[in-house]
Amino acid sequence: MTTQLKPLSMIHNQKSGFHSYKSAEIYEQLKSIWVEQGFDVQIFDISSESNIKLLMQKILERHQQYNDQGVIVAAGGDGTLNAVASQLLHQTIPLGVLPLGTFNYVARALNIPLDILDAAKVIGTGEPRSSHIAKINDQIYLNNASLGLYPLFIKRREVYNRKFGRLLINAYTSGLDVLIRDRKELKLQIEVDGKKYPVKTPLIFFGNNQLQLAEMKLRIAKSAEIGQVAGVVIAKGDKRTLFRTLFQTIRGQLEKASDVYSFSADQVNVYSEKTKLTVAIDGEIVEMMTPLNIHVEKNALNIMVPYVTSSL
Repeated sequence: MTTQLKPLSMIHNQKSGFHSYKSAEIYEQLKSIWVEQGFDVQIFDISSESNIKLLMQKILERHQQYNDQGVIVAAGGDGTLNAVASQLLHQTIPLGVLPLGTFNYVARALNIPLDILDAAKVIGTGEPRSSHIAKINDQIYLNNASLGLYPLFIKRREVYNRKFGRLLINAYTSGLDVLIRDRKELKLQIEVDGKKYPVKTPLIFFGNNQLQLAEMKLRIAKSAEIGQVAGVVIAKGDKRTLFRTLFQTIRGQLEKASDVYSFSADQVNVYSEKTKLTVAIDGEIVEMMTPLNIHVEKNALNIMVPYVTSSL
């Protein structure tokens, strides 16, 4: 075993994230920071293996060769963070975060600096903090998972991003576009801690990031913080209601919108007559078999955060 150095494996997506952040220029600065902190650094492209499990198996085997098993760093947006974090649940090796996304809710909720070099310093000078991780079937979501119109928002947003670049305004203009063109409702049964409710809805949203929920002015932000499933259902799908709901969301007044209901629970199941439902998970679109089972695994992931000294 290697006894002196600590392993650091940085995982990025060559097609986005770190690559678009001038990686050729910044990598040497990152490497210099981490070498000074005593790390043996290797960089991995998330697409270098056929799937993330094979890549993470190779990386974990590398870390197991050291006495101090180091840190595994995800450099990118929500999709990259989700992919890496999904393979580190209940592992002793912590996750380091280099935030390169649009909203960076994970980093912001944990007070990780948004400047990439400052975030890199936290990897070696910070401390691991255990975080609650929500799951929908066998997939985790760090920020949110949603059904109905939201996956359409994501698809339309990517079209806007390709045309105009990754701008914050695209999140809102794509929402308007979908409401004008597409209005679909889902006929479901939602089981909340054992009680079933029939629901006809254009959108269900599950949040796991207390900061994102707090910015939406939702009381269930506290529920997410303590490790419960936090959900929002829109009960009416007419165009007028949806436009009003969108604008109240933008203004941070979603909780006050009519026909919008928030709830929290330890276990939520979503039943549908369809065998599959389209779900948006941390910005990625997936098809999932029904029923959907949603719960939170408490203290399931260790993430490096800034070290805080307690005053006496």
